[in-house]
Amino acid sequence: MDLELHLILWHLAIVCGFLLAAALVMNIIVKQKSSSAALAWLMVIFFIPYLGVPLYLIFGGRKMKRDARTKEDLHLEVQETIPPDQADPIDLMLREYKIPGATSGNFFQLCNDGIEVYEELVNLIESAESQIWITTFILARDEVGTEIVERLARRASEGVEVKLLLDDIGSLFTTRGFLSKLTDAGGEVAYFMPILRSPFHGKANLRNHRKIAIADQRRVIAGGTNIAREYIGPKPFKDRWLDLSFIMEGPAVHFFCEVFNSDWHFSHGKWLELLPPSERVTSLPGRGIAQVVPSGPDVPNDPVHDALLTAAFTAASRIWIVTPYYVPDESLAQALRLAAQRGVDVRVLVPKKSNHNLADLARGTHLRELEKSGGTIIKYPHMVHAKVVVVDDRLAVVGSANMDMRSLFLNYEIVTFTYSAHYIEDVHCWVGRLMREGTEGASKVGAFRNLCEGMARIVAPLL
Repeated sequence: MDLELHLILWHLAIVCGFLLAAALVMNIIVKQKSSSAALAWLMVIFFIPYLGVPLYLIFGGRKMKRDARTKEDLHLEVQETIPPDQADPIDLMLREYKIPGATSGNFFQLCNDGIEVYEELVNLIESAESQIWITTFILARDEVGTEIVERLARRASEGVEVKLLLDDIGSLFTTRGFLSKLTDAGGEVAYFMPILRSPFHGKANLRNHRKIAIADQRRVIAGGTNIAREYIGPKPFKDRWLDLSFIMEGPAVHFFCEVFNSDWHFSHGKWLELLPPSERVTSLPGRGIAQVVPSGPDVPNDPVHDALLTAAFTAASRIWIVTPYYVPDESLAQALRLAAQRGVDVRVLVPKKSNHNLADLARGTHLRELEKSGGTIIKYPHMVHAKVVVVDDRLAVVGSANMDMRSLFLNYEIVTFTYSAHYIEDVHCWVGRLMREGTEGASKVGAFRNLCEGMARIVAPLL
C-alpha cells in the first residue's frame, strides 16, 4: 500500500510539474519582451526543469510582474527646460518617454576616485542642515560602512532627518542590528523589496541599483559607487575598484529627490515632504545643462537603453564606453558595430578581469565582434566599476547603469546626461586617462573557450 501511495504521489508530482512548466512556458512566450531572454528561459526550463522552474519563479519576468506593478510609476515634475529648438535629439527623444527635459543652471563636478567620493560624502553628511537621504545598493559592514553609519547616527541625534534606503539583496548581510545605532538615534532605515518575505514572486530580479545621497534637497552625490571599502574610503586601499561619482547642485537635484521619495514610499510606506518650487535652487548662473534619467520597472519603456541606442545611431565622431560588464542586447551591440563600421571612434573599456566570471565569459564574443567591426577594446589592469559613456562633444553619461541587460532592462537605475561642453570635457579627460593605462585588444581564445563564451552569451539575459 505504501508503495502504491508513493507511486501515486510521484505521478501527481510529475503531472503538476509538467503543468506548471507548461504554464510558465506560455507566460514566457506571451510576456517576455526580449526574444533572447525568452529563449534562454525556455532552454533552462526544457533541459533542467527541476532547476529552471524554481529559478524562473524567483528571478524571471520583468516589468509585467505584479510586484513591479505595486510600485507606482515615477511621475517626475516637469520644470522649465531647454527650449526644444536648442535641445539635443536624445533629450527630445527622452521627453517623448515622459522624462523631463534637460535643465540649465546646474553645477556638476566629478569625484575622480574613492577617496574623493568618501570625502564628499562625509562633507555632505556633516554639512547637512535638516535632511540626509541616502539610497545605495550595498552598505557593507566594514570600517567604511561602520564610519558612515556612525556619522549618520550622530547627525540624527542632533535633530537632522536621516533616511537610509538599502536594497535587500545588495545589503543582504547589513542587519538591523548593525544599523541599530542609527535607528536608536532617530534615523529611519528601509529595505527595498525584501526577498525573504515572498521568495517566489520574482523579487530577486527587481533590484534597486540606484546610488543617491541628498542633503537638504539641494545637493546630491550620485553615480556608481556603493558604501564599502572596495568603492570608497579615507585612505588608499590596494584592492579598491575604480569608480566614478559626481556632485550636483541646481534644479536637476529635485529629480533625484522625487526618485528617492518614490523609492522610499514604496519601501517604507510614507511619502516625504518635498520642497515647494519657491524654496528650491532654480539655477546657478553660468552652469551646466543636465538631464536626470531614471529607468526600471517604475518607468515606462527603457529610456537609458533607448537613449544609448539613439546615441549609437546618431554619433558623428566617437562613442567611448566604460563599463565593468559588457553584455548588451543584440540591438545595442549591432548599433555599436554599425557605428564602428561607418568610421565612428567606438571604444569600450572593461576590466581585464571583473568580479563576475560568468559576465566575463558572456562579454567575449561581443568584444571580438565589435573589434572585428572596427571598434577598439581596452582592458584595464584592475577592476573598473564605473559606468560612463561619452558621445562626440555633445553628451556625457554618468550613473548607476552598467552596459548589460540586467541594468538596462531589469534594475531600478538612475543616470545623468550632461550636454555642457566643459563638463563633457571633464568626463572625456577622465576616461582618456583610463584608456592610456589599459591594453588594447580583445583576448584571443581557443575553441573550448570560444564554445564556453558562446554558451554564456546565450544565457546572458538571465545574468
